[in-house]
Amino acid sequence: MSPNRLRILALVCLCAVLAVPTLARSDDATPAPGVKQELLTWISDAEDRLGQLAQAMPESKYSWRPGKGVRSQGEVFLHVAAANYGVPSFWGIKPPDGFDFNSYEKQNVKKAEITNMLHDSFEHMKASLASASDADLEKTVDMFGKTTTVRGAYILLLSHAHEHLGQSIAYARTNGVVPPWTAKQQEAMKAEKEKSASNK
Repeated sequence: MSPNRLRILALVCLCAVLAVPTLARSDDATPAPGVKQELLTWISDAEDRLGQLAQAMPESKYSWRPGKGVRSQGEVFLHVAAANYGVPSFWGIKPPDGFDFNSYEKQNVKKAEITNMLHDSFEHMKASLASASDADLEKTVDMFGKTTTVRGAYILLLSHAHEHLGQSIAYARTNGVVPPWTAKQQEAMKAEKEKSASNK
């Protein structure tokens, strides 16, 4: 074999050897997300959309309710906040001083306070989840007459937030408020149509 071919072969082998640890480091740096990260992702999604709706709803509509004995829009937002604070308290996560699970959603507070309370409750709940170890998530807890794991309770909180997101979307639509993310999509589609029309 010629000296040139030997040098090329040696260079190829060296590149292959150097690539192996690089690939290993790349795999180590991007592990597949676990249950906790997936929960945080979708909880944050519900938080973002509920927060957008809370801002979009006029304060005059916070007292609107679809019927007698049904939660008003403001009470729905506070109900979500109450769960975010109250449910983690079942396994020892301390809620804010003075928190009362049973009366929290009945407070007579204005829109600005409610939007802040909703945001703070999600921050509280997400922080408790982020700090939980895998062993913590496997612990059993009694909630509302049922036994589940702490992980199961966070799944409940996730579904609870999305349940009341759907309710709040219906409330908003009934009151003539288009969800902000839908309004953005509609504006983008309108702009795209106008651009296409102008290019013809």
